[in-house]
Amino acid sequence: MKKGIFLLLTFFSLILIVKAEDYAPNAISAILLEPTTGKIVYEKNSHEELAPASMTKIMTLLLTMEAIDEGRLSYDDYVDISANASGMGGSQIFLEANSKVKVEELIKGIAVSSANDAAVALSEKLGGTEEKFVEMMNDKARELGLENTVFKNPHGLDTEGHVSSAYDMAMMAKELLKHQDILRFTSIYEEYLTKPDGSKVWLVNTNKLVRFYEGVDGLKTGYTEEAGYCLTATATRNNLRFISVVMGEVSGDTRSKDTTNLLNYGFNSFKLNQIISKDKELGKVRIEKGKKDTGIIVLKNEVNELIGINDKQEDYTLNIKVGKIKAPVKAGDVIGTVEIIDNEGLIVREEEVTLKETIDKASIWDIFKRNLQTLLTGKSFNN
Repeated sequence: MKKGIFLLLTFFSLILIVKAEDYAPNAISAILLEPTTGKIVYEKNSHEELAPASMTKIMTLLLTMEAIDEGRLSYDDYVDISANASGMGGSQIFLEANSKVKVEELIKGIAVSSANDAAVALSEKLGGTEEKFVEMMNDKARELGLENTVFKNPHGLDTEGHVSSAYDMAMMAKELLKHQDILRFTSIYEEYLTKPDGSKVWLVNTNKLVRFYEGVDGLKTGYTEEAGYCLTATATRNNLRFISVVMGEVSGDTRSKDTTNLLNYGFNSFKLNQIISKDKELGKVRIEKGKKDTGIIVLKNEVNELIGINDKQEDYTLNIKVGKIKAPVKAGDVIGTVEIIDNEGLIVREEEVTLKETIDKASIWDIFKRNLQTLLTGKSFNN
């Protein structure tokens, strides 16, 4: 009897495993995750090292967007197009050597048409040389803790030793999405790009799901003979976003089909609940030598949880851990953490906390007034 029950359970387990794999049956490797929680809801050989093809450009775009957000580069900056960049094969927007093209146009060429020449042009602008930029790409991969990624170029054409994985690509995409303006480019389905000589190039997104799947607004396709068809996609519906990656697909059609299956699974099976908002006041902390004695503690980032579509949100308790704080301290500076504890007393998350507003250092006059107030009333000034 026990043996029969064991065999029955084994049988149903196998059915579930096969069913799960059916979400991306044509891919060598795949993954599906929700980026704000980082929760992975589907994996298939997600750490296998494979050629990433033009999904490589996710890292190229990430370094570009970081430079823009940090003020080291501007959308309106012009980039000198070298012979090296203009001579790139494969997908391109036909940049001419010795011309000048705006950064914004190059980003558009990469995001929409997967332009290799635009990728090299930006790499030379940011790194000084293509080789130096590749070093920057690998440094960033190590910073993100990506263990199965080695870059040899900024565009993704097949090169020995140029590898990544579905998991690593998803982590890169997650990081890129922190720079929300990139979606302004990756969500374009078709548009004309104006070149310096006034001629126009018609751009059509290589990611057809931007047009044919509700909510898809990125991110990057890839294809080479070695890599097969690949796609890192992202879509949003009802305040819920997923990132999917498929690698080693046999055709563009199966690439789109498996991605659609993964995204459908995500949106049909899960929902996002907010545990704590960024605006929620978590308490007060004393500020030494500040213009105010105390500051209001808030989260640095809102805290969400991904749960089953029919599940109810659990109640949590909070344990705030903040040390001594001395002014000046800016809103956004990390001042401690908050432990999020479930009903069983287990710490399920630990998140950074900050101050709701900036508190400047008290002047001698501020300290004099505070001491005088305390002396006359027995109450602390600016409590």
